[in-house]
Amino acid sequence: MLTQKAQEWALGVQEKLTGKMKTVVERSRNIVPYTTENGRFIDLTEKDINWWTNGFWGGILWQLYTLTADPMYKEEAEILEKKLDRVLMDWTGLDHDNGFKWLPTSVAHYRIDQNEESKNRAIIAANNLAGRFNLAGHFIRAWNDWGDVDRRGMAIIDCMMNLPLLYWAADVTGDPRFYQIAVAHADTAMRCFVREDGSVNHILRFDPKSGELVESLGGQGYAVGSSWTRGQTWGLYGFTLSYLHTKDERYLNTARRIAHYFIANIPENGLIPVDFRQPVEVTWEDSTAAAIAACGLIELSKAVGGRDGDIYLNAALRLLKTLDEQRVSWDPETDYLLEKCTAAYHDEKHEFSIIYGDYYFLEAILKLTGKELFIW
Repeated sequence: MLTQKAQEWALGVQEKLTGKMKTVVERSRNIVPYTTENGRFIDLTEKDINWWTNGFWGGILWQLYTLTADPMYKEEAEILEKKLDRVLMDWTGLDHDNGFKWLPTSVAHYRIDQNEESKNRAIIAANNLAGRFNLAGHFIRAWNDWGDVDRRGMAIIDCMMNLPLLYWAADVTGDPRFYQIAVAHADTAMRCFVREDGSVNHILRFDPKSGELVESLGGQGYAVGSSWTRGQTWGLYGFTLSYLHTKDERYLNTARRIAHYFIANIPENGLIPVDFRQPVEVTWEDSTAAAIAACGLIELSKAVGGRDGDIYLNAALRLLKTLDEQRVSWDPETDYLLEKCTAAYHDEKHEFSIIYGDYYFLEAILKLTGKELFIW
């Protein structure tokens, strides 16, 4: 349970967010942002409309609309949602990240006003996601093929955050196959991705024909067997969400194992590295991992309650307060919120702004103030 002091802090951050984001959205019309250049959003509308993060700006807008009732946010969210129709008509843009694209956009819209066009978009996306299920291995295939890499048997921990699209589709259509596929993938992820110590693998390769597990790949972390921090958060939050949708205690216990591992590895300064096992001389951070972890820990604290719940909540508060004080740009002249975000350890570029970091920071604060639109 939040103390009065923590409530006052969260409300203060919420006020700063609404003030800054109004300015940002007013000058950022009709765009699909991912990162920034010289403090201004780069629009992906024509550059890469299929990019996996393109739903998060919609999530920010719907959260702000729910919070303020300002029609500007709804108008901009609807513009972005319609832009993503191009993705629905391009099979190469449809993959395991359909949830990241249509939960914060069409599903959020449908939750607000039962818009039938939004429902249609999200069910199309859910059907495509369900169609990626490999029956032999009981996993949802991650990426489509490109280049010379065989991706037919690849699955990734990130997909745990996309399963809520299937849970939602099962609820609104009454078709149990969506639920069954989500649970089957979650069971495989629980068995194969989560290690004994609570850390998680990022990418696993299965034999696409037999379904047998072949190998673990290093993915976006430092190395095979290391601990890519954003991957830990996808597991932490993702298994918590599967518990909320199914009430299966196994998922709750799995989320708790990952949470314990994550909390135990938070550095003394509270700033999250790209990989918990990266070399000591490497100082690269990923602020997105801190924000996503905070969201998962807050939901986990509510699910567990009691003294254990307080442990998770206090860890989330520590992460968010550190971001607020050291890694959020409150300058109204910058379009981004979080600084020092990293997409992958072996990328050439590190520590830049990324739109999903901003989304999850906003979501986490609104969870604390009780103003969140729950989209997952």
